[in-house]
Amino acid sequence: MSTAFTDLGVSAPIASVLTARGITAPFPIQSLALPPALAGRDICGRAPTGSGKTIAFGVPLAQRVGRGKPAAPRGLVLAPTRELAAQIQNELRPLLSPVKRRVASFYGGVGFGPQLKALRSGVDVVVGCPGRIADLVRRGDLVLDLVDLVVIDEADRMADMGFLPEVKRLLDMVQPDRQTMLFSASLDGAVDVLVRRYQNDPVRCEVSSTTEEVDLTSHRFVRARAEERLALTTDLVVEHGSTMIFCRTKHGADRVAGQLQRAGVDAVPIHGGRSQSQRDRALKAFATGSAQALVATDVAARGIHVDAVSCVVHYDFPADHKDYLHRSGRTGRAGATGTVVSLVMDGDFDSVRKVQRELDLPAAATAELGLPSSPSRSSAPRRNNGRQSGAGGANGRQSGGANGRQSGAGGRQFSGEGRPSGRRYEANGQGQASRSAQAPRPGQGPRGGQPRRPGQSTGSPSGPGGRGKGRRPGPRY
Repeated sequence: MSTAFTDLGVSAPIASVLTARGITAPFPIQSLALPPALAGRDICGRAPTGSGKTIAFGVPLAQRVGRGKPAAPRGLVLAPTRELAAQIQNELRPLLSPVKRRVASFYGGVGFGPQLKALRSGVDVVVGCPGRIADLVRRGDLVLDLVDLVVIDEADRMADMGFLPEVKRLLDMVQPDRQTMLFSASLDGAVDVLVRRYQNDPVRCEVSSTTEEVDLTSHRFVRARAEERLALTTDLVVEHGSTMIFCRTKHGADRVAGQLQRAGVDAVPIHGGRSQSQRDRALKAFATGSAQALVATDVAARGIHVDAVSCVVHYDFPADHKDYLHRSGRTGRAGATGTVVSLVMDGDFDSVRKVQRELDLPAAATAELGLPSSPSRSSAPRRNNGRQSGAGGANGRQSGGANGRQSGAGGRQFSGEGRPSGRRYEANGQGQASRSAQAPRPGQGPRGGQPRRPGQSTGSPSGPGGRGKGRRPGPRY
């Protein structure tokens, strides 16, 4: 018999709000964190992205937070990105409604006017990025003296972004006997310093990334040349629908989004170089389905939660295993199925090995890529001429059991020793993902024409760059 939220100490009015949203049973991090948090204990939570952490701290915040005064809130939630701050606000608002408490979010990239108006009218819970919160404090528009309930979300990401000095200064301003709930995907290094300095005998609530919920995500590693990545990505969007695509740079995200649009895919970019209104419009277009693909940089990996993201594509392979986890965490959230596809170029081999080692991926998952023993021995990827391995059927689809399916061109299911049962990894051993026999080609239909291949010139192949006649310029980065 499953545990109900009321069994964990959640009040009936707030439990009713959760039930109305279709949330009837707690996830593991919620089962662990809610009882001690509702009792007023400090919480040190470690759980993977998409595991339900917002409810784990949002419910205690709603039940315990006092009523604030103009410019003087009682609750403070710190988040690393604008998108995450806005989404936390949206999650907290219905939870706070039964107890007649108000919440507002504060971040840069927008004017101070609406935020100052909210503070003057009185906000009980402030959600924001450390930089904007500090700006408001320095201006005298916000005081933290009454704050006795603090949440630090995505603490490791704030450490990566250099926000911890500002976070520490803000924590030094609040009530010394506050309740502090900290959540992070990892609790080592600078985050551990934060725990030891600012938490009082915290209850540690840890949920491993090897839980069943995460295991429903399949991971595929596809070897590809730079000029092949756009066509492969286009096919993945056509096959899976709602897809997030991660690039290393802002310019790369803009370029890939434009190329996908010209290939007939409705794609929008989102990154730190775009205005807040542009980011909001892009996120809304993706969340409502008017855009099939969201092309993002790592700044968005922690701050975006959109339901039913079917696929994540690492267009540029991530720098380390943490970025891999947080990018990949945009799909397969909270027990849903999902597909993660990494487009691996020859220069990515060392990074792939590091990710495999840090995340304890089975060797078989990447062995089929044909990784050379050293970068100097790398060889060009081989074409598979449309052949598909595994019992995938015409479209390379492979049954994933009762909870979903595992899909991929040239997919293979591995069952290596030493890994959690249920997690699936796929690799394309032929060097190129074959096209689905039945998937429509992007660009056909009302938009007309076939998609232009990346690197294909629209004009003369020669130019000021000194390229010889007849040679096509390669992709620019």
